[in-house]
Amino acid sequence: MEKASEIRSPVRRKGAERFVLLSLVSFAMSVILTRLFLQLAGYPQLGNSELHIAHVLWGGLLLFIGSLLPLILSNRWAFNTSAVLSGVGVGLFIDEVGKFITQSNDYFYPPAAPIIYTFFLLTVLLYIRVRLPPVRTPRAEMYRILEEITEVLDCDLDADERDRLEARLTHVSSNTQDPNLKRLADALFTFLEEEHVRIVPVEQTFAQKIGARVSPLLDRYLTQPRLKGFLIVIIGAMGVIALIEFALLIIAIPLPIPAIESIIRPLVTGGELRSARDATWFLVRVFLEGFTGVMLIISGALIVIGRERTGMQLATVMLVIWLTIINLLVFYFDQFGAVVTALVQFYTLMMIMYYRRKYLAIPT
Repeated sequence: MEKASEIRSPVRRKGAERFVLLSLVSFAMSVILTRLFLQLAGYPQLGNSELHIAHVLWGGLLLFIGSLLPLILSNRWAFNTSAVLSGVGVGLFIDEVGKFITQSNDYFYPPAAPIIYTFFLLTVLLYIRVRLPPVRTPRAEMYRILEEITEVLDCDLDADERDRLEARLTHVSSNTQDPNLKRLADALFTFLEEEHVRIVPVEQTFAQKIGARVSPLLDRYLTQPRLKGFLIVIIGAMGVIALIEFALLIIAIPLPIPAIESIIRPLVTGGELRSARDATWFLVRVFLEGFTGVMLIISGALIVIGRERTGMQLATVMLVIWLTIINLLVFYFDQFGAVVTALVQFYTLMMIMYYRRKYLAIPT
């Protein structure tokens, strides 16, 4: 007999990776668009001489609505809506983290952006973890079957979904030791086989329709030589740009102090350094960027001379280091001006992984 701890152990919900992705994208877009709107609008305040309705309140409201929906409704669409509302809500909430951690309620507190970025990276790690194949125990499979079979109630069960349900039911019936669970699986299998179960035509989702149109175009125009050439250019360009500030500091090291100050001063007045104590971390950032820049240039050169696997692997490692470590310092100094750079790095990494998977047969 199974223990109570095993019977009540957590089971990952079917489609959990989609819900986490919706929350992740909604969270990122809400922070970026909020900062962009506030900057373009001159940071307006909603309220009067006494009241100030901060956007953290709207975030809390959306989080509350997002948490109530799956508690009240059983419909599957409620989970998608909850994921989006939760993502937007937490984005509006965490965008004001600078006010929460400073006595002066400093919205522009330098560590605020790295904190938000770290929270985003942790959510990305959660998404990667949730994307892993779930444990296929008979109990867990039956949970997912009971979720998916609600398509029958919504008259939205297509042939592919029925085939997946029958495969899951067969797995449960063949592997369970619980006679009650086996009878339930067999009964549901028999029910799905009956003629009166309505099967609707298979319809592509909006994303699938877009993919069906875009995929042939990518195969036609984004050929291996073109993609390889593009990656060489963008990897090399990122490496060269990363070396610019590093080269300036190397040149400045043997110079007198006044000359060093004249090189650093434009960075200070430009807002990169807010105080003298930030200088050490700024130097760490520049040296790390310089090292990464050198490695990216080397990876581009390896690809050029035909050592694609080594070059792509090195570029992947460097971009991961940049996105997860160096960007914490970049966001500290540049705040949200670093968003565009981070997006370019991320999409470059995605293209490299696509190239490795499609043309080098390397699983990613």
